Amino acid sequence: MSSRQRRFDLIAFDWDGTLFDSTALIVRCIQQACADIGAPVPDAARAAYVIGLGLRDALEYAVPGLPAERYGELGAAYRRHYLGSQHALTLFPGTLEMLQALKTRQHLLAVATGKTRRGLDEVLQTTELRGVFDASRTADETLSKPHPLMLQELMTELGVEPERTLMVGDTTHDLQMAVNAGTPCLGVSFGAHDHESFQPLSPVAVVHSTRELHEWLLTHG
Repeated sequence: MSSRQRRFDLIAFDWDGTLFDSTALIVRCIQQACADIGAPVPDAARAAYVIGLGLRDALEYAVPGLPAERYGELGAAYRRHYLGSQHALTLFPGTLEMLQALKTRQHLLAVATGKTRRGLDEVLQTTELRGVFDASRTADETLSKPHPLMLQELMTELGVEPERTLMVGDTTHDLQMAVNAGTPCLGVSFGAHDHESFQPLSPVAVVHSTRELHEWLLTHG
């Protein structure tokens, strides 16, 4: 596909909550930690509700009634599981297929994330993702979102103008970065922030699943 047939030459994605299902990882680690110490295992909805709370508060909600002295033990088990699997490939279903379809259409693909370089590189070395992205920036090597530098550096590296770049993310930080960089943005509602908070940032669209994101990008991207 020629650049004239594409609206965007570069599509930059946030990582956590946009491509990577952080919620699934956190839920699984809470459940595994409970099983390890013989505590009641919460269902996925209860475990997911606590995301964003401090660890002690989160565990007290997820596993109410546990003797107070055992929450330290549960916290240690959770940290062990999380640190051992935080770089596992836990993409939202359909993400790999979407990325491959965009590569076939000759879009440039990038990651703009709050993760560290070490953390992102570890997951990008998995067989499924090796070579998919043309460039990436992490928060520890440039300025953090919503400052536009991360996105500006990607555009400079890949030689793409702001109007030909689309930023895709699940938080107002992602979308505000795009606004600050002068690029269009698209919000996904299945991550960390309530999609109603996106509207003041005028995204080109808000989608509610990876499948819907895939279809929008292939139709309008």
